Amino acid sequence: MVTTLDSFRHSAARQNLRQLSVIRNIALGGQILALLFFSQIRDIGLPILILGAILALYAIVITTTWWRTFRYPIITELEFFCHLLVDILFFTALLFFSGGASNPFISYYLVPISIAATTLPLRYTWTITLLSLAAYSWLLNFYLPIPALAPGHHHDGVSNLHILGMWLNFAVSAGLITYFVTRMARTLKQQEEQLTTQRENQLRDEQLLAIGSLAAGTAHELGTPLNTMKILADEMVADQSGSNDDLNTLQQQIEQCRLTLKQLVATAEGSADGGEDIALQHYFDRLFERWQLMRPGVQANIRYPDNLPDIHTRLHPTIAQSLTSLLNNAADASPDRIDIQVRWDRQQIELCIRDYGDGVAPRLRGRLGTAFTSSKPEGMGLGLFLTQATLQRYGGTVDIKPGRESGSEAKVILPIQDAHVR
Repeated sequence: MVTTLDSFRHSAARQNLRQLSVIRNIALGGQILALLFFSQIRDIGLPILILGAILALYAIVITTTWWRTFRYPIITELEFFCHLLVDILFFTALLFFSGGASNPFISYYLVPISIAATTLPLRYTWTITLLSLAAYSWLLNFYLPIPALAPGHHHDGVSNLHILGMWLNFAVSAGLITYFVTRMARTLKQQEEQLTTQRENQLRDEQLLAIGSLAAGTAHELGTPLNTMKILADEMVADQSGSNDDLNTLQQQIEQCRLTLKQLVATAEGSADGGEDIALQHYFDRLFERWQLMRPGVQANIRYPDNLPDIHTRLHPTIAQSLTSLLNNAADASPDRIDIQVRWDRQQIELCIRDYGDGVAPRLRGRLGTAFTSSKPEGMGLGLFLTQATLQRYGGTVDIKPGRESGSEAKVILPIQDAHVR
């Protein structure tokens, strides 16, 4: 999900910068028209050459920005913030040479504030707001006077009430925009993230449905050859045509495959409900016993804390399959040594599986749990994907992180819905 969300944000930043370029073009056009009107039609004494040079430089910035929106690297929030700072700088320079705070266009400072409030994090928005307010305050005292734009005269070095009122109005408006618009924009972003998460969950569920249908069909197809293999193994045991240990192991493995396929078919056809009511101690003892029958060569150190409560609950059969998949991953990575620790209380189950293998390659860490991503050359990339999807369906989580010295550690947290003590 992180990758999709980051891509969405980067695309949004690029679109926002293009929209800012359009706003800049509109502002530039209005400023050029105002300069032509107040210099050619009604001359009010504006410094034409200086203002023209500033507008020409601003036009170059606008053109460069538009070109930037079609180039890489990605446009970050910091870069977009810097573009708004450039707008404030250019606008302050224009106002300095055209009457300062007495210029009626002084409220244009609200535009970059509004843009920041809807597109940038709170720290950037407050920075834009404070810099705009500082520029406005500076223009109250430092500017090139244009008598035709002054709403009144100054008395004893103090700005008249009109200019002070404009400043106060700007300060209040900027604060309201920054506070409320930022909150609304944050709400919209949260909704977009939730929609993105829902779409990804829907896509994952569709993948699970497809995999489940394929698994059910495959289970039916494998039933016949497994039955044939079992008959042949039984005949070999009866005839003593092979090593007893090897034949017994072969029988156990075939029987385990038959039981697994039977359970898979039952689950797919809906005959498996929420699972039997069982004590957690017995549940995990049976889980580990079945797993060790599948992996007899693995040295597993299984630990239970002392004085665990005698909790009974119901766990769906697919949860056992998910935990078995994690155990098999650890066994594949480190068959010589695996540490397993399980504990529980009335609220949740916590299972930690520690292996001492090579660990997960850095290039795969961010993709673990996605479909068809595997760290094993012969892996199909479905085990961890199905495990995470199953446990998340029942409120659980899987966290895989590197071990302290080597290997990996998988930590499962699974809430207990209807725990009771007998």
